[in-house]
Amino acid sequence: MNKYVLHGLWLSTLVAGSFSCKQSSTDKADQKKKKRPNIIYIMTDDHAYQALSAYNDKLIETPNLDRLADQGMMFTQSFVTNSISEPSRATLLTGKYSHKNGVIDNATEFDGSQMTFPKLLQDTGYHTAMIGKWHLKSEPTGFDYWKVLPGQGNYYNPDFIEMGERVRDTGYVTNIITDEVINWIDKVKGKDEPFSVLYHHKAPHRTWWPGPDHLNTFDDKKFPEPKTLFDNYKNRKAAEAALMEIDSNMYLSSDLKVKPKYVKQKGLYPDANNSGRFSAYKSRYNRMTEEQQKAWDKAYAERNEEFNNSDMKGKELVRWKYQQYMKDYLRCIASVDDNVGRLLDYLKENGLKENTIVVYTSDQGFYLGEHGWFDKRFMYEQSLRMPLIVRYPGEVEAGTVNDDIVLNLDFAPTILDYAGTDIPDEMQGRSLKPVLEGQTPKDWREAMYYHYYEYPAWHGVKRHYGIRTDRYKLIHFYYDVDKWEFYDLKKDSLELHNEIDNPEYQDEIKRLKNRMQELREKYGDSDSLSQKYIEEWIESGHTENRF
Repeated sequence: MNKYVLHGLWLSTLVAGSFSCKQSSTDKADQKKKKRPNIIYIMTDDHAYQALSAYNDKLIETPNLDRLADQGMMFTQSFVTNSISEPSRATLLTGKYSHKNGVIDNATEFDGSQMTFPKLLQDTGYHTAMIGKWHLKSEPTGFDYWKVLPGQGNYYNPDFIEMGERVRDTGYVTNIITDEVINWIDKVKGKDEPFSVLYHHKAPHRTWWPGPDHLNTFDDKKFPEPKTLFDNYKNRKAAEAALMEIDSNMYLSSDLKVKPKYVKQKGLYPDANNSGRFSAYKSRYNRMTEEQQKAWDKAYAERNEEFNNSDMKGKELVRWKYQQYMKDYLRCIASVDDNVGRLLDYLKENGLKENTIVVYTSDQGFYLGEHGWFDKRFMYEQSLRMPLIVRYPGEVEAGTVNDDIVLNLDFAPTILDYAGTDIPDEMQGRSLKPVLEGQTPKDWREAMYYHYYEYPAWHGVKRHYGIRTDRYKLIHFYYDVDKWEFYDLKKDSLELHNEIDNPEYQDEIKRLKNRMQELREKYGDSDSLSQKYIEEWIESGHTENRF
């Protein structure tokens, strides 16, 4: 059946009154007396919490994101339920785990006919828009206006799909997306009904191509190396098997901007054996205008010469690659911070600040050299945890910090709650509204459940699920392995010591296994369902990497 017909049937069911909803924490009579808030949901791609100075000031200063934190609430235990792009975005829209919304990995197309919070907002009169990175393969639904990047998109002179038509804009993607968001708000801000816009950046996703305003930012800065940059993965077989090391899996050309001719001369793995990486670099470079190329070449000339005139190998080369990685990654974030500042200034200048909820988060966390890695996927802390800041003047106390366990599963219910819209029973998260108002319910979650599916795939991270509490973390790797890991985060915050066989922790491990099973039943996940996904994957002919 056509997805638009399905959406129509879903709406008919809603109107007919057979649509089951949770009671919103907002009293509906009081809500009607108040003007409903505008909602701006800002999501970056792969923004590590440790690269935002409100969380950690050792890497970068992010004054505009810090402004949000100073004026709102910052969460220290905000977690993703499946640390990879498409599943995270599907969970945002639906308020459901991957196995419930159908998007378990990056190869799956999102079913746009299902219930999403933008559709519910749209149905209650909100003006809705989706601008920036979509990455869900199907066309956006539930939006009055949408302009999205196809696939991962490009940093320079990117193509967009605007209401079904492909267009190309000249400029830097972070600036362009912000321009489009401001332009759209400008068109709807004077209307009777409030607006809601998903403002989604590509940055700082790999391959970390900085914008023209920050090509030389951090040129003279040396970043502190993480303590685990040279992790040996002792007693952690799944970590040892992953293919996301700065040492052997980060490309000198497309990732670190070393010209292919220099890489070829050195004959260094992995670039020298992967001509596709050279092509990727050239295709991105060739998108640039002549003026952009001149600025780019000038900015990276010294890096290229330093590499070409050196004989770096082993740990020396890893350290050099780490520094270059950090400079480019953080330069991309500097552009995000600039543009968030532009938007915040616009809201203030146009009288929109007081009645607009601004949410800032990422689709997941990211490794910045911890365990020797880049990328995400694992249930280890840097990719499990993501930044989350919420500002709503007069409703959320400024400068507050919250330590409750919250999930991307909660975003949709929270937005609906603040909009005065009933929260469907099928949403598996909980509204953060009472938490944001400083009144965390007594029955708030004390543990979170995680499940990652994408294997075999890029970076070779094994399938796994697990549970995390304030102090402990239990992980089960499955499919082609059967390995358990257990960490005491209070004693081992770096997650270096797998204590699964330590007699001291056996009672706690047993308790966590039981609690995890309870959560799996609560959310409708199971070993049989995982096996079903594996069988479907094999039956479809994907016996090798399908990504």
